[in-house]
Amino acid sequence: MTTRDAIDRPLFSAVVLAAGKSSRMQGQHKLLLPVDGQPAVRRTVSALLAAGPEEIVVVTGFNGRDVIGALDDLEVRFQFNPRYEEGQMTSVAAGVAALGAPCNVILVCLADQVLLGAGDYLELVDAYRTMRHGSILVPSYRGQRGNPVAFSVSYAMEVINGHINPGCRKLIAEHPDEVFVYEAEHDRFVVDMDTPEDYARVVERVRKVVNTVNADT
Repeated sequence: MTTRDAIDRPLFSAVVLAAGKSSRMQGQHKLLLPVDGQPAVRRTVSALLAAGPEEIVVVTGFNGRDVIGALDDLEVRFQFNPRYEEGQMTSVAAGVAALGAPCNVILVCLADQVLLGAGDYLELVDAYRTMRHGSILVPSYRGQRGNPVAFSVSYAMEVINGHINPGCRKLIAEHPDEVFVYEAEHDRFVVDMDTPEDYARVVERVRKVVNTVNADT
């Protein structure tokens, strides 16, 4: 990244979706599971903070107090979604509505994407700045749709009112002129933790990265 890239980068804020029930994790709350010695949600939010957003709103719901406790002392704001059981879109709307700092772009992030680092979030913001059309960016890897989704703050009211759902799998088909698909060169935007098997694979990938870094120092 050059100094010029940083100067030209649009201001961005983030909504982190952390309200779900982890229904496929066989009784475990996936956001509280340890990844390299810290709760998964803390690892995700810490990486996002390192990217330098204007503001982060973490949307809570199921086990909200424990999620808040896992993020103790991090510079984020919390928004409880009483309708979290009605689906992800209610959390997106609640989080976007809670944003207050001026920005140009909003990232809607999944709290269980622990492989993403600060550079990955900045990669998306830079891709948004240079995309060839549209005001919504969706990352993709080898045909698989990923997250976070980035969109212009001008869509905020439409998202809050439920007219546009950034998490909808039909988003690209329903808004082809507004959506730019960003083809990533790595799979980190498409990896999350929904099942115990997903969690085991993610932990092993993180372990290998940590071991490689330690071996090089």
